[in-house]
Amino acid sequence: MRAWLAHHLHSLATAMRQFGETPLSTLFTILVIGVAVALPAGLYLLLTNLDRAADGVKPQAELTLFLKLDIDATAGRALAERIGQEADVAEVRFIDRAEGIARLESAGLADIAAGLPENPLPHTLVIKPREETVTAMEALGARLQVLPESERVLLDSDWIKRLTALMQLGRDLIFMLAVILGLALAAITANTIRLQIYAKRDEIEVARLIGATDRFIRRPYLYFGGIQGLAGGLSGWLLVMIGLGLLGDSVSQTATAYGVEFSLQALGLSELIALLSLSASLGWLGAFLSVTHTLREVETF
Repeated sequence: MRAWLAHHLHSLATAMRQFGETPLSTLFTILVIGVAVALPAGLYLLLTNLDRAADGVKPQAELTLFLKLDIDATAGRALAERIGQEADVAEVRFIDRAEGIARLESAGLADIAAGLPENPLPHTLVIKPREETVTAMEALGARLQVLPESERVLLDSDWIKRLTALMQLGRDLIFMLAVILGLALAAITANTIRLQIYAKRDEIEVARLIGATDRFIRRPYLYFGGIQGLAGGLSGWLLVMIGLGLLGDSVSQTATAYGVEFSLQALGLSELIALLSLSASLGWLGAFLSVTHTLREVETF
């Protein structure tokens, strides 16, 4: 155990010395990796904040049940109470005919309402479901439509479908971008380590002659790739935080102008850990693939 730990500490120290040997090129590589990490991370953060903003402005998911004209107010209120006791219904509001015509008048249609010989509006139930998905709302609407007191059920779920489709499209685009830039991150690390191995091919050949295994030779480069990926992830996170700082005041002022309070939210701790772990893993993977392939090439030296 002590020998294993000593070997890994030696490999880690060797990797850190490699950073010190080429500080400028390493810095530029980390910045390039940071940009590759910041693009999908920033888009993910943008989508998350848009989702939060949409929760504050999207209309309430409701169904409107128009009762038959021969259903009186007493029967309508009893039906509202019965529907309100169902498990998938959060709230039911009963709107009688008089309130319905009053709403028309308050909406600027007083002249039209005054010209009517009698109130043509039915009693109405406005129903709020517990689950605001399209499937749940359509199932509830179909069940309400077959009630004997029901004349028509108005279900406006198009906005839910559009919002869901747009958010899913955004997630798919972010996933595709993350995959592409993740491959770029691994390729950058692989190319950097490949150049390092070729620059030290004489040292590698001597190490092999005195009995060093490929695993021993490979280990410092794996540490180098993982640390470089981790540093790139940190720089990407810093770029995202700088962007949030630059846009934060403008977003808050825009939200205030529209009478709402909204501020951009940064990555949470769990999201930051996932981002850094992923970038470090991709750096390690690029290093592993590169050093394994390149060591086979230098066997003939």
